[in-house]
Amino acid sequence: MKVKRTKTFSGTPWEPKVGYARAVLVGETVFVSGTTATDPSGKIVAVGDVYGQTVQTIHNIENALKRLGMGLENVVRTRIYLTQIDRWEEMAKAHAEFFGEVHPATSLIGISRLVDPEMLVEIEAVAVA
Repeated sequence: MKVKRTKTFSGTPWEPKVGYARAVLVGETVFVSGTTATDPSGKIVAVGDVYGQTVQTIHNIENALKRLGMGLENVVRTRIYLTQIDRWEEMAKAHAEFFGEVHPATSLIGISRLVDPEMLVEIEAVAVA
């Protein structure tokens, strides 16, 4: 049996290459794929800036949620992957600015690198209508 799902795409070149959607709505739950600090063409923004990349990443998540009729206030879970874990406070400052009143469950995972070495932060999110 197929799962009924609504998908949204950001238009970056990775989605068709890898075969995924930016976000998938199933029932009342949205699963947002790992998202990085890219502009609509896939160009990385805020190179070298953990705070700036976190802000852009959250804006990209917010845009995906808006296309499915939701917003950041619907987020119940984030998973944050950071390539320079000792810079966690820069990421945390941005995350708190957007989610400080929402208080989603979250995880912070230090990793060695992302697909592009200029990417410092990747965030997944789960939201519920």
